[in-house]
Amino acid sequence: MKKITLLILMLSLNGYAQTDTRMYDIINAVSAERIENDITTLANFGTRHTLSDTVSQTRGIGAARRWIKSEFDKISSACSDCLEVFYQKDLVEKGTNQRIVKDVWVVNVVAIKRGTKYPNRFIMMSGDIDSRVSDPNNFTSESPGANDNATGMAGTIEAARVLSKYDFESSIIFVGLSGEEQGLFGGKGLAAHAKEKGWDIVGILNNDMIGNIKGVDGVISNRDFRIFSEPVPPTETESERNRRRFYGGEVDGISRQLARYVHKNVKTYMPEMNPMLIYRLDRFGRGGHHRPFNDAGFAGIRIMESHENYTQQHQDIRVEDGIAYGDVLEHVNFEYAKKLTAVNAINLASIAWAPPAPEKVEIGGIVEPSAKFRWSVVDGAIGYKIYWRDTTSPTWDNYKFVRNTNNFTLDGIVIDNYFFGIAAVGKDGHESPVVFPNAVFR
Repeated sequence: MKKITLLILMLSLNGYAQTDTRMYDIINAVSAERIENDITTLANFGTRHTLSDTVSQTRGIGAARRWIKSEFDKISSACSDCLEVFYQKDLVEKGTNQRIVKDVWVVNVVAIKRGTKYPNRFIMMSGDIDSRVSDPNNFTSESPGANDNATGMAGTIEAARVLSKYDFESSIIFVGLSGEEQGLFGGKGLAAHAKEKGWDIVGILNNDMIGNIKGVDGVISNRDFRIFSEPVPPTETESERNRRRFYGGEVDGISRQLARYVHKNVKTYMPEMNPMLIYRLDRFGRGGHHRPFNDAGFAGIRIMESHENYTQQHQDIRVEDGIAYGDVLEHVNFEYAKKLTAVNAINLASIAWAPPAPEKVEIGGIVEPSAKFRWSVVDGAIGYKIYWRDTTSPTWDNYKFVRNTNNFTLDGIVIDNYFFGIAAVGKDGHESPVVFPNAVFR
C-alpha cells in the first residue's frame, strides 16, 4: 500500500495525475428523482411565458420564479446561508420588438456560491425559466415547457444542491434566466449587470433542452450531447483581427476554449458520454441565452441534447395526423437530464477549484526549429501545461507539464505546424481553460 501511495504521489508531482476523486462523488450525487420532481413542478405552473400571470401562486411565470427562488433559499439554508440569492430584473417596454406586446419586468433568479479566494471570479450555469407555444405572443395557453426549458432550469437547481456541499476558490453562479423566447432579454440584463458590477466571468454554461433522447429523425441516444461555441468574440478589436490573420486563432476564441475544456473533462470523468463539439454559435439560424454574454465579451457555450424533436418545441398541445405535438412531461428522459446536469456540475467544480488562467501568453520561434513561450505567473498554480495540436484538430491532443518557470522552449516542435496554448494547473490537478497566445516575441 505504501508503494502504491508513493507511486501516486510521484505521478502527481510529475504532473501526470489527471483525476480528482471528488468529481466522481459529484457525479454520483446528482439525482434523477429530484430533477424529475423539479421539472414536474415547473411544468405544472401551466405556462411560464414571460408575459404571463405574475400574481397567481400556482400559475404563470411569477409563481415559477418565486418557487425557483424558494428552492435556492432552501439550498442556502441547508448549507448555513452559503448562497446569495436575489432577483435581478429589467423593465422591457412594449414595442421593443414584435414579441413584447406589453411592458414587462424580465426577472432573473440568481444564486451565488462565493469563492474563498477569488470571490469576484465567476463560472456560471444557467437555465431558462420561460416557455411558449406556437404563437410567441400567446401568453395564456398551456405551455408546460417540460424539456424547453424546465430541464435546464431543474438541472441548474440540482447542480446548486450538489455543489453547495463544497467550498471553491472561485465563485459559482446558478441562475434562472427569463425572457429567452421573447428576445434573450434575461441574458442581456444579467450580462449588463455583470459589467456594471465588474464581475470577472470566466465562462457561462447555458443549458437549453437537456432532456430529450429521441430525435425527430428517429435516432435515439442517451449519451450524445452538443456543445455549441462561437469561434472568436464579437468584441475583438481590429488589431486582434489583423493578428489572427497572420498567426491563426480562427477557432481559438475564449468560448471555443471553454467548449474544449468541457469536452476534455467529460472524456476524463464521464467517458461513457459522447460530447460533440459544434463549431457554431448556436443551431442554424436560432439562438440561446449564452449569446448575450458572448456579445458582452464573456466566454459562453450552449450545452444541449443532440437529437432534437421539433414536434415537441414551441408547439400548441394537440394531436395532428397521428403526431402528438407539445412540450410535455412524457417526452422527457430524466436519467439523461441527470447526466447532462452532472456534465455541468463537474465542469463548474473544476473551473472553480482551478487557478485563474495566465493573463498573458507570448509565443516565439519564428524561423527556428523550436517553439518558445513566456507567460504571466498565476498565483496558486503548481505548474503549467503547454498544449499543442495539429492545426486541423478540434482538441488539445499533446502537452508538456512544467514547474517553477514562466518560460519554456519546446525543442523540435516547429511553430508553423501546430497551434499552442497554456493552462495553469492547481494543487488538485484542476486546470484553467487554455489561453491561446495573445502576443508574439522574437
